[in-house]
Amino acid sequence: MAEAVTLARPYALAAFDIARESNRFDQWSRALEQLSHVTGTSEISEYISSPVHSTAAKATTVIDLLEDDLTESTRRFVRLLAENQRLDLIPEIRTTFEELLAEERKTLAVEITTAVELTAEEVKAFDDALTRKYQREIDLTIKVDPEIIGGALIRAGDTVLDGTVRGKLDKLQTTLMRI
Repeated sequence: MAEAVTLARPYALAAFDIARESNRFDQWSRALEQLSHVTGTSEISEYISSPVHSTAAKATTVIDLLEDDLTESTRRFVRLLAENQRLDLIPEIRTTFEELLAEERKTLAVEITTAVELTAEEVKAFDDALTRKYQREIDLTIKVDPEIIGGALIRAGDTVLDGTVRGKLDKLQTTLMRI
């Protein structure tokens, strides 16, 4: 996994630079999402990993599947990936591209899981507090999971803040098991 991310990074940076030069971040983001979806299917994944097919045929197949949704620059990008036998890296390229885009736009995806539905005021309070804490625009996703019993679980980038009753009970159980 770490190797795939490492191999994907230069391609994601190149795609990001092209998107920045042409001011087409959203277009590249959509194209990479669609490419990731297509190459993630079992049939296409098997096809692009097969040594039987030429790199040109693999590129053509992927491009043909999304022909109307790809610009000439994204088609060239797909051909480059095929020539370098890196079509299988598209999901990692997309993930890295989205991380770079979030950094560029100063946004942070945050997921909040609570036991009950939050009110509009509570959502706004979370959004305001997280905006102050991270000094970024927050892209907030709210999930409800009654199994956490109460409190909230907040995932912001690599940070996880567990203020749930379930988390505290699990921690207490672990502590008691050590005694």
